[in-house]
Amino acid sequence: MLSISKSIPTYMDYNGQKLAEQIFQGIILVSAVLGFIYGLVVEQFGWTVYIVLAGFAVSCLLTLPPWPMYRRNPLTWHPALPESGGDGREKHQENMKKPKKHK
Repeated sequence: MLSISKSIPTYMDYNGQKLAEQIFQGIILVSAVLGFIYGLVVEQFGWTVYIVLAGFAVSCLLTLPPWPMYRRNPLTWHPALPESGGDGREKHQENMKKPKKHK
């Protein structure tokens, strides 16, 4: 069971996050406008709320899971720096300890 859950991707790249946000906002906007118009025509505010809630549910279903369309541009990571051997941390720490002289 645990191996199955590790094989399921749980990430979304930056472009996918932007796309998901645009889809979410678009569906909410369209459902709000349609719900308002339909509620105005039938003179029932309840229908407006139902349509907006349905749009919210659809947008959540489309944007919350990390669907493959949100993972098309994965990040490329730089290789890790070696633990020892001149990565500059020791030198940076020494410079931080020295008081600076003003001229």
